Amino acid sequence: MPKTSARLLALLSLLQTRRQWPGEELAGRLRVSARTVRRDVDRLRELGYPITTFKGPDGGYRLEAGSRMPPLLFDDDQAVALAVALQTAATTGAGIGEDAARALNTVRQVMPARLRHRIDIFQVTAVERPDVRVDGSVLMALGAAVHAGEVLRFDYAPRAGVDDGGVPRRVEPHHLVARGGRWYLVAWDLDREDWRTFRADRITPRSPTGPRFAPRELPGGDVAAFVSAMFRGSGGSGEWPCRGEVILGLPAASVSLYARDGVVEELGPDRCRLVLGSWSWAGLAADIGRFDADIEVVGPAELRDAFARLAGRFAAAASGPPVVRSPIP
Repeated sequence: MPKTSARLLALLSLLQTRRQWPGEELAGRLRVSARTVRRDVDRLRELGYPITTFKGPDGGYRLEAGSRMPPLLFDDDQAVALAVALQTAATTGAGIGEDAARALNTVRQVMPARLRHRIDIFQVTAVERPDVRVDGSVLMALGAAVHAGEVLRFDYAPRAGVDDGGVPRRVEPHHLVARGGRWYLVAWDLDREDWRTFRADRITPRSPTGPRFAPRELPGGDVAAFVSAMFRGSGGSGEWPCRGEVILGLPAASVSLYARDGVVEELGPDRCRLVLGSWSWAGLAADIGRFDADIEVVGPAELRDAFARLAGRFAAAASGPPVVRSPIP
């Protein structure tokens, strides 16, 4: 029979992995009697773990949420995963960087040396930090409304120089998502009767929340694809609003490295077909123009017109007065 301390840790680890455990199954896993399991459960209760007993033919034990946080038990992989998550928390824009750093220090202090070494060699440097941060209480309020399925009322701050906010909104919140270091609420706008994405850093929730609602089906059913489509300006269809085809004087292998979600077809050793999408025709033309090669526009006409407009702008920029630079002292 294992020592009492080791057996208690093993019992606690098992209780954390499932909603409830039949007593006989616990006894079999630990290779002890049911009476020993009962004594060990009482010891864990004395340490602050809220373990309840459930009746029935397969009566057993359940680890509940308590009013205070007792000591936690993690296996090696869980401990390392927690440390990695805490190190990267500052890059999420959730405004919890300092709290995450303090939590990481607390976790690290109780780790055995072999685990401290594993996390110490994993040091994250945020080269590009989020330009906006969201108060943690706002994220909690939005997440709670999503979970409860309750109508959310909030004030939406306008962007600088753009009159697109400042009016109270009523929405059915569906998803809280992180994208590019920012947090967004995906919701059905009750006043505009359409799907919208709202930046969480511009939201000031009002209380109380409204009535419960029956969730609508998100277009396409996949929130990641829907949000990507919204940022493309394609209204949730998943396709770019502007899509064109060109022939480039470059090998297909070279173009495919930088074509993102475009389709590249080899036409010869130094020639390929590229079908690419973008949020605007000018943006698509500029995106294709970054390839240092001859370009033949296959279509549509809007793409050819966009190239002509950009050509005029570039020619005007090239023929402008030379830039006079001050001599370097």
